[in-house]
Amino acid sequence: MEYFGTHIRNLRQERGLLLREVAARLEIDPSLLSRIERGVKQTTRDMVVRLAPIFKVREKDLMIHFLSDRVLYALRDEKFALEAVQVAEENLVYKRKRGV
Repeated sequence: MEYFGTHIRNLRQERGLLLREVAARLEIDPSLLSRIERGVKQTTRDMVVRLAPIFKVREKDLMIHFLSDRVLYALRDEKFALEAVQVAEENLVYKRKRGV
């Protein structure tokens, strides 16, 4: 599994789009997009939503990749990260069943 920045760089390159073209469509500076692609800077949820139609991919797929990266960044140095993710998953399932 690749990091989100690597993923969007690969999508951009596969579609033959230049960094400056995608940045212009997002209305951001190309250097910001470059930092996102290199993993130096994290993107925002809004930008993920705007990227999906540019790359002609499902928003859901891109959002899942984005969210998994956020979890990774938050927990990457934690000793009990995997156990915490398992408990969080159980809590999410429980709360969704209860409508909370």
